[in-house]
Order: sequence, then C-alpha cells, then structure tokens
Amino acid sequence: MTTAATYFPESYAEARARFLAACAEAEIEVEQRPNPNAGPEGEALYCDVAWMGPRDAEAALVVLSGTHGVEGFCGSGVQLGLLQSGLAAARPDGLGVLLVHAVNPYGFAWQRRVTEENVDLNRNWLDHGNGHPANPGYDELHSLLCPRDWSDATIAETQAALDVWEATHGTMALRAAISGGQYGHADGIFFGGTRDTWAKTNLEALLTTHLSQARRVGAIDIHTGLGPYGFGDRLLPFAPDDPVTRLAQDWFEGDCTDTPAGAHVNVADLHGVSLPAIRDHLAADVFVGIALEYGTVPTPDVRQAVRADNWLHLHGQLDSPKGRAIKEQIRAAFFPSGRDWKLQVWERAEETVKLMVRGLTES
Repeated sequence: MTTAATYFPESYAEARARFLAACAEAEIEVEQRPNPNAGPEGEALYCDVAWMGPRDAEAALVVLSGTHGVEGFCGSGVQLGLLQSGLAAARPDGLGVLLVHAVNPYGFAWQRRVTEENVDLNRNWLDHGNGHPANPGYDELHSLLCPRDWSDATIAETQAALDVWEATHGTMALRAAISGGQYGHADGIFFGGTRDTWAKTNLEALLTTHLSQARRVGAIDIHTGLGPYGFGDRLLPFAPDDPVTRLAQDWFEGDCTDTPAGAHVNVADLHGVSLPAIRDHLAADVFVGIALEYGTVPTPDVRQAVRADNWLHLHGQLDSPKGRAIKEQIRAAFFPSGRDWKLQVWERAEETVKLMVRGLTES
C-alpha cells in the first residue's frame, strides 16, 4: 500500500528516476538541466524542472528541493508526494506550479550540503563584485571547526575549545559566527563563495524563464537539520517589518518564524541567502518565500556531521570505514530513516502547500 512514507527516496539516482517517472505518468514535460560534474558512481547529474499550468499564469507556486544537497532526500520526497497524491494536479485554474528538483544535484548525489565548489548555496546570493561581508568570529574559529586530523582526540579537543568560546561570547554569537556565512576560507564550512556557483546561475536562469509573466509568486524552499525532530518550521529570512514577513504571517495564520529566538541565527547576521535575492530578481508584484525547515537531530550533532564531512572531502578517503561512517552520519543528520519522521514531513508539507496556494489565489 502506498503511504506518504514511501514518497522519500534512498539515493539521488532513485530520486531523479522517480521524479521523472511521476512527471511522465502525469504527462508533464520536464526540462533537464545538466550539471557539468558526475556523481559518485560516474552518473550524470541534473537539475530537473517541471511546470504545470498555463505558461502565462499570473500566480505561481515554486517548490525547491536540494538547495543544500543532502537535504534533497526530504525535498524530493515532498515533490514526489505533490505529484503522486494528486495535490499538484488539483491546483486552481490559472495557477502555475514550478517544481525544481535538485537545485544542487552535486551535493545531493554526493550527500553533501555544499556545491561542487564547496559553497553553501544559501550564502552565495550576493554581488561578488562588491566585496564580501567579514566574519571575524568564523576567522577565529576556523582551525577548530576544520582541523586537518579527525580522530576522537581531536574531536574532543576542538569541541572543548568551541565550548569555551561559546561560554565567553554566547550561544547566538557562536551560531552567527559558524552559520552566518563566511567568505575567507574556501576550505571551510558555510563558505559563501567568491563568485556565482553553477547552481545559483542555473536557478536564476530557470526562474527567469518560467516566472517572467507571474505577478504573484509563492516559494517554498525545503530544508532539514534545524529544530525539533519532525517539525517543519516555516522560516522567514526577511526582517520582521518586511512586507514579505507580514504577508506570510497572514497567509500562514501566524505560524511562521520571523524572530531570532525561533531561528538558528539572527536574520541580520545572514548573508547571501537565496529567498530575498530571488524576490529581488523577479518582477512579481507579490512575493512570499519561506524555508520549510524540518528538525532532525540536535544541533551539535548536525554541526559535527558537517564538520566531519568537510574533513572527509578535504583529507579523508571516501571508500574507507571512516569515510563510510561519516557519510552515514551526515545522512542521518539531514534525513532520518524513521517512518514517523517522513509522515510528519509530509503532513506539514501538505498543509503548507495548501495554505500557500490559498494565499496566492484567494487573497
């Protein structure tokens, strides 16, 4: 029997095959945009784009998966659910639906948060010709976060030093230093890059192509790794007084997070985030964009998995016991295997999509 838990794939290759098959069954044309790199098995990588509805639709719903690579397991499952449950097909007349499957296919296939450039795509959306924000906190912590050795002793030693830094500067300062984005260490974590990535330019181009006529746009970017297990927080990477924030709170009946207390870092500390840049890139009169963020494991465990994966791809061996263990660690941090987690993900996604559609078409 098909249940929501079966929507979620176990690999990038499976995710892509099932997405293409579901689109073919629904007679939906898919634009296949090749990434120049190969996957771990030598497979070709694609960002696949499906459009439903009139090409000149004035209102459009956009659902993005895989911005942070390994988080694509969740996003792909939600997109497959939209297709297989009939929810996408039941859209109101005049509404366009754009599914962008695997925004960052490299990270999805290799089970990494980052792109082939080691860039956090959600810190890459800024004008690279106009300088980059400084992050002195990260500069101070880089050698602790990204040691050349990854042993039990090193992990314990660096974590103890990070705990001291947090006790001195505060938890929010630590989170801002680590997660806010940094532009001076290409071998580090949360690196925003010094030029546009393939994933950014590709997404910019396809959004321009499909949404040039849309006057009302709602975007849902699906993420994992932050918050309570299984809960989907509707995060707003906009200032509390931004029109997007006010409209989103109306559409989602106040069930959005737009305060620092409910987010991993203060909005003001984030740089190069995609949704505000996408809003500015489009010509829409009305735009609401949220990151639908699902909790997985405790934040320290997520951070440890990211650090381990960064070390592995810089200094380790993928095909080794340690390499395989690290890959299992990062997968668990962003895609829990539990059936209960998947069911919670789908329930919240279904509710979120319905509310976004209502806002786009009825308000």
